[in-house]
Amino acid sequence: MKTPLQNPCLTPYIFYCVSVLASFRGTVQHGLPLEIGDTGIFPCTYIHLKNAHIKNKGQFETVIPTEDSVITEMTSTLRDWGAMWKRLYVKNDGDLFHRLWHVMNEILDLRRQVLVGHLTNDRMKDVKQHITARLDWGNEQLSLDLVPRREFSMVDPDEISVTELFKLVSSIPKTRNNCLNTVLLLLCIPHSLSSSIHCPLYLSLALATYERFFVRLNKNGVPKSPEKTERQCTLFVDLGSSDLRKDVYIVVHIMRIGKIPNVIGLILLTQIMHAWPLCSRCTTESEWYQIHENIIRKVNSRYNLSGLAVSLQLLHGDIEQLRREYMVLFTRGVSITKKLGFSDIIMPGEMRNDLYMTLEKGEFEKGGKSVARNVEITVYVLDIEAAGSGEPGGDVYHSFVLYHNNSPRWAEQIKLPIPVDMFRGSHVRFEFRHCSTKDKGEKKLFGYSFVHLMQEDGRTLPDGTHELIIHKCEENANLQDSSCYLKLPFSKANLPGNNQAVKGTKECFWITSFLCSTKLTQNGDMLDLLKWRAHPERINDSLLKLKEIDGSEIVKVPPLPGELPSVAFCGKHVTELFPFLFQVHIINLLQDSKFHHFKPVMDTYIESHFAGALSYRDLIKVLKWYVDRIIDAEHQDHIQQVLNATEYIFKYIIQSRRLFALATGGQSEEEFRCCVHELFMSIRFFLSQENKITSPITQTQAVFLRTFPAVYGELLKIFTVREVAGFVRETLGSLPATARAECPLEAVKLHCIAKTVESQLYTNTESRCILLPVVLRLLQAHMQEQRDLVMCARILTSMLSLVRKYDSTATVMSLCLSLCLQGEFVACLLALLRQMSDKHYQQLLQAFTSKDDLRDFLLQIFTVFRILIRPEMFLKDWTVMRLVTNNVIITTVLYLSDPLRKNFLNDKFDYKVWDSYFYLSVIFINQPCLQLESFSPSKKKRVLEKYGDMRVMMGCEIFSMWQNLGEHKLNFIPAMIGPFLEVTLVPQPDLRNVMIPIFHDMMDWEQRRSGNFKQVEAKLIDKLDGLMSEGKGDETYRELFNSIRIPLFGPYPSLLKKIERETWRESGVSLIATVTRLMERLLDYRDCVKLGEVDGKKIGCTVSLLNFYKTELNKEEMYIRYIHKLYELHLKAQNYTEASYTLLLYDELLEWSERPLREFLNYPMQSEWQRKEYLHLTIVQNFDRGKCWENGIILCRELADQYESYYDYRNLSKMRASLYEKIMDQQRLEPEFFRVGFYGKKFPFFLRNKEFVCRGHDYERLEAFQQRMLNEFPHAIAMQHVNQPDQTIYQAEAQYLQIYAVSPIPESQDVLQRDGVADNIKSFYKVNHIWRFRYDRPFHKGTKDKENEFKSLWVERTSLTLVQSLPGISRWFEVEKRELVEVSPLENAIEVIENKNLQLRMLIAQCQSRQMQNINPLTMCLNGVIDAAVNGGLARYQEAFFVKDYIVNHPEDGEKIGRLRELMFEQAHILEYGLAIHEKFVPQDMRPLHKKLVDQFHVMKSSLGIQVSEGHTTGAPPHKQYANHMFPPPLPLLLLPPFALLSNPHPRSFRRMCAPAPCISPMAARVVHAGTRSPTSSAQMALAWWPDAGEKHCPRLSLSLCSFHSSFRLLPFLLLALPLFTPILSSFLSLSVCTSYPL
Repeated sequence: MKTPLQNPCLTPYIFYCVSVLASFRGTVQHGLPLEIGDTGIFPCTYIHLKNAHIKNKGQFETVIPTEDSVITEMTSTLRDWGAMWKRLYVKNDGDLFHRLWHVMNEILDLRRQVLVGHLTNDRMKDVKQHITARLDWGNEQLSLDLVPRREFSMVDPDEISVTELFKLVSSIPKTRNNCLNTVLLLLCIPHSLSSSIHCPLYLSLALATYERFFVRLNKNGVPKSPEKTERQCTLFVDLGSSDLRKDVYIVVHIMRIGKIPNVIGLILLTQIMHAWPLCSRCTTESEWYQIHENIIRKVNSRYNLSGLAVSLQLLHGDIEQLRREYMVLFTRGVSITKKLGFSDIIMPGEMRNDLYMTLEKGEFEKGGKSVARNVEITVYVLDIEAAGSGEPGGDVYHSFVLYHNNSPRWAEQIKLPIPVDMFRGSHVRFEFRHCSTKDKGEKKLFGYSFVHLMQEDGRTLPDGTHELIIHKCEENANLQDSSCYLKLPFSKANLPGNNQAVKGTKECFWITSFLCSTKLTQNGDMLDLLKWRAHPERINDSLLKLKEIDGSEIVKVPPLPGELPSVAFCGKHVTELFPFLFQVHIINLLQDSKFHHFKPVMDTYIESHFAGALSYRDLIKVLKWYVDRIIDAEHQDHIQQVLNATEYIFKYIIQSRRLFALATGGQSEEEFRCCVHELFMSIRFFLSQENKITSPITQTQAVFLRTFPAVYGELLKIFTVREVAGFVRETLGSLPATARAECPLEAVKLHCIAKTVESQLYTNTESRCILLPVVLRLLQAHMQEQRDLVMCARILTSMLSLVRKYDSTATVMSLCLSLCLQGEFVACLLALLRQMSDKHYQQLLQAFTSKDDLRDFLLQIFTVFRILIRPEMFLKDWTVMRLVTNNVIITTVLYLSDPLRKNFLNDKFDYKVWDSYFYLSVIFINQPCLQLESFSPSKKKRVLEKYGDMRVMMGCEIFSMWQNLGEHKLNFIPAMIGPFLEVTLVPQPDLRNVMIPIFHDMMDWEQRRSGNFKQVEAKLIDKLDGLMSEGKGDETYRELFNSIRIPLFGPYPSLLKKIERETWRESGVSLIATVTRLMERLLDYRDCVKLGEVDGKKIGCTVSLLNFYKTELNKEEMYIRYIHKLYELHLKAQNYTEASYTLLLYDELLEWSERPLREFLNYPMQSEWQRKEYLHLTIVQNFDRGKCWENGIILCRELADQYESYYDYRNLSKMRASLYEKIMDQQRLEPEFFRVGFYGKKFPFFLRNKEFVCRGHDYERLEAFQQRMLNEFPHAIAMQHVNQPDQTIYQAEAQYLQIYAVSPIPESQDVLQRDGVADNIKSFYKVNHIWRFRYDRPFHKGTKDKENEFKSLWVERTSLTLVQSLPGISRWFEVEKRELVEVSPLENAIEVIENKNLQLRMLIAQCQSRQMQNINPLTMCLNGVIDAAVNGGLARYQEAFFVKDYIVNHPEDGEKIGRLRELMFEQAHILEYGLAIHEKFVPQDMRPLHKKLVDQFHVMKSSLGIQVSEGHTTGAPPHKQYANHMFPPPLPLLLLPPFALLSNPHPRSFRRMCAPAPCISPMAARVVHAGTRSPTSSAQMALAWWPDAGEKHCPRLSLSLCSFHSSFRLLPFLLLALPLFTPILSSFLSLSVCTSYPL
């Protein structure tokens, strides 16, 4: 709003006080952001005033600019397109993005032209038409709403009826108009195709029979006159759509100087935009005339094809439309290439007089020469125009020359545009000359031919081929006087029979002629008819022959349609039927669609030239004579022809009467009216006859009814409106009222009624009241029979488009009742309801005499409304129609709610009516076309301004009606819980405010009835799941439920206070809390499901929802449904192991029983045993695909037990064997595990501020996993540290990811510790069934020793316990428990050496068992350990932990120091054995490296104090090399039971007894097994881990302490005496450990 302000201090400046009506962000340069309601003062130079008028002044006023509505629409549409255009770029829809960009620029340019206002009216009309076409195109491409318009302006739905609006939207074309097509060809010839100057180029449409377009080129291949651009292009006009559906070719002829054939080209018109034309050089001139046909038929493959550049554009419209749209093209005088003949539709005023002549072929004699002639034809005729269109015409035309050919075939077409007045006496002469190749300038005449263009009787040369006589002539002078040879015969067909000399000559010349003329004719009967005034006595004969003449031959001569009436009504012939019938013939001829355009010619004649003032009397008599004889006539053909011409007969009658009244001052008026009344009485009599369906009279009745509506306008020229309406009413009223099935007359009657209600007569209110009863009577008869409903709807639409508020009540009510009682055509009913006022509704309701009738009516109209608001009722883009329909529906429902309350409540309560009402209301609110949140801002504003939010209006009505139900509310519990819940999910705050209190009523009434509201809870949960899965609900709805303690009713304090007074408060709070948590998970699930690909987030969300249904809701069916949803997700992601665990959840719910199960999901109806068997087999199959065969074996065992109990040995024989083989033969990858923390409020509920452990994919390392997680959460920030985040991270409005790798802690220790178990088996138990994981973070405590960092190197160990083991139903599970411990440097050293020893054992075993194809892993591991030990690795441990200071300061670590010493010696023995194996398998090129490792190993042993025997250096066998090694006292061996070795002396059994414990955490050992340790010495452990040693390779250990150097004969004695030495040895060993036994 702008108000001018003036201030003397500011003069001469003017300011405006501005109130902001729309927000402006001010993002432009120097922009000032403004919000709605802001007020400020601005200089007038900054304000642009726009004229506007305000509608509904006040709080809800609407400002409507007074500018052109097309400009307003352009502005609004371009704003909407702008936002969508950017989204197209984001979606990478490049094609539509660029096309829309061009259209937007075009519209902006056109908008600029309209705003300037300098366009003429015609040009403004064309511009607006172009704008609206572009707007409609863009709206269709972007799937926006259809815009109904009138004269380029959007219509206001309030200003027209619903039926008229429906007409507009349904009449908008979706395809191109069917106007004539014109092809524009722009030509460019490449240099390689023209070898010399003056090379003519011919183009013709081969299949469309067009004349040729001629272009002359120079030697450079460009037009000879490049400045004359009009000669370089042409318009091929009148190319119909039927032509484009065929293969239409453009044939190109190219000739050298002297017009010698050179090149022929071929273009397929339908492919011109995708390929260049194909050209072929002519090598055989005799084939010149048919080369293009051979190429098309692919008869000969020897043509050398090349390219020709041609530009073509396809234009749509008639020639006048093109002249307006392409003015520049026509200003330059573009050439027009016409069709050989008339177009499909002959337009009045079209003038053509073109004679096309084709030089076909000739037969010539040698003429005394040894070789054939080079014949050239010279054509002489008046004003010839070259070869066609393009180049200017001339008086002489020269054909091209075929080299040495006495039988040339030219097929060369020329056009002869000879004036009409010069046709008579004109002829065409063809001179034949021989062109000498020696003397290029000599062309010797040797003969000529000629042909007359018009015969003596005035007929032109007939179309077709003519064989002409060649007359000898060698002198040009003999041809100067044409009278000398014109008396000679010119054609062999016209020779007399006695002229055998000329007939026998061999020399002939053939031409083909074709005349396209609107002035001349080749038909003699037409000539006689045109000259009827010269011989009036022949008129009957001429008219008789007229019926045999083709219609196109008649109408193409413009004088004829105007002359024939004079012929028919000349003098004495007017009373005779014969001339009348032929006038009828001409009139019926104009009914043909091909000649519709000639009707204005006949109308012009009647209005301006017809002078038969007395003809009306005889015409009425003749017409009545025919009508009176209809009943008795056996043959109805001639009568039907007369009735078919009724329109023009009445035109002659009315015009004749008007001329008579004008000449006589209105005499004989009563006589004329009496004659007309008698004529209509005869018509009514024959129409009232009921006949058989196949009766000729029935067909005659149909003929008359088809033409009768066209008479109304003629009668109105003389009679009053009421009189004409009376004629029509009585005529239509005479028709039989009963409709007969399968009678063709019934459809004709409806068409007659349709034309009647669409006529000018019906638009008059006075005549409409007269016609309405008979129209309704006939219409009702058809509607009762349920036939021709489409036509009935069309009639009703036309009738209702004229109904207005100011019409009489009787008119509206008669229509309303006649339709309502039928229950059909609800769209038309809406138009009536829109016009109805309170009084109309009262009359309508009073018409129901009983409650049953009213009940049926309400049920019927509610059903109709539900049909109307279906999405498929209207097209997707008919939003305007939908909004109008909804406005009518809600208005009608408000009217009908009152009688619903009064008549069907309390003791008269009718559940069905109320249920139908609520069902309609819920569907109405949930319509997609009413969801304003999905609209663009401009569209939302328009809808709110015109209709408001109809959802809120209907919601208020629902609440009001619900409150009136009272105790009848129980009838709708729990049935209406789901529908009302669906309404609350609509994101409209006011609607939710109205609807949510209804749930309190439901809970309260259910509590009163049952003492609980379990039904409400169950229905609420079930429906909530289904609705949110469909996409209902939003973030605001979540916040609404999470606002305060009682989320559902939180935003409404009055309800909260009411609930606090209820006795069922605790149950209500529990229910709402459960629903709130469910909604949180459902919203997360819905958001995840929207994602296209399966990712961890989607799977995790499904797992969360699945567990919620199981643990908190105990909804087994929903639980099973989500099990299968999760199963499908896993299969899609190829997580086969997880898919098996998921399906196992459902399997565990079933028993091995014969209980029948219903059909469920994809399962058929079957027994419980069968379904469990199917699940077992499916799970095993997926375990197999996931390489988790051990789990599959367990299920196979269970299944085998069942098969065995049923003696099903066939299936039993197929179990398990293949799974065992796969375990032993196939390689499995060990996955890595990663701990992931999700911190911040922006994560979904099931992830927010939680940590998980994830099982990675095959070959997936930390970097790849981290990138995958960042891709799934693109807005997340990766944390670069592993410390636990603080509260600021937890509460941040962002997403933070913390990811690092963790190590699994296996649970199956017995398998891992057992000797002889294959590594393939152990690898499974290392990474499966894992509950606990750990992560180590090294750090230094205290002062760091720079010389030896192992002294202060501590490890912070984090142990994570999951809620479920991995793998499971998901690839990740939440961490349930976290433990944090610190590992001392000594414990860390023990773990490092233990892990390395374990790795060495595995590599040695794999190498020795030939499982390792490449020895490089063992080589690298040996090199790493030995090289590190030599360079200070183990020595650093000795310096740190074996020194006296450390032992004294840490007396509690004595045992650990001994353990570290054992591991070091164990590593030495493993290395020594590993080197021996390595030497056995090492390739020759790695021998130097092996020798280096052996030397370094000697240094390492020396540093550890181990004696080195000479055997190793000499290459002795391994079992010999180890004989003299010195070891520390083998305490564990001495502590074994005395008969342990004797009971089973086999080395393998020994190894199993001495198998070491797996590598586990020392801290865990303290917690679980404190003080316990395996009693196995380092020597025995080395022996135990030497695979396949056996008795042959078992090393002999030298125990220095006991001096066991004697042979094995003393072994039994020593073992028997061993218990006596045990206490002494134990004391000694304890002393040796404390005193740091020297190495």
